[in-house]
Amino acid sequence: MTQTAMQSAEDMQRKLLNRAAEDMDFRAWLVSDPRAAIRAELDVDLPEDISIHVHESDLNTVHLSLPPGQLDEEQLEAVAAGRCCC
Repeated sequence: MTQTAMQSAEDMQRKLLNRAAEDMDFRAWLVSDPRAAIRAELDVDLPEDISIHVHESDLNTVHLSLPPGQLDEEQLEAVAAGRCCC
């Protein structure tokens, strides 16, 4: 059950990254207004309580995203419902 939600999140992230690599206007939009760009590209409205931070790596800076640590019951339910984009 959780694997399906996580796979879906990985697919969505891959789609966004591929589009941002190919379309510089979309990339700039994703950086400046990620919620609107995600809504337009994936046709999903993310809940307001989910924060979105877009960082651009360059030759001197690399950003790593770590998955959440141990999840509590509420967080596990959010993952199972597909609300986590880890």
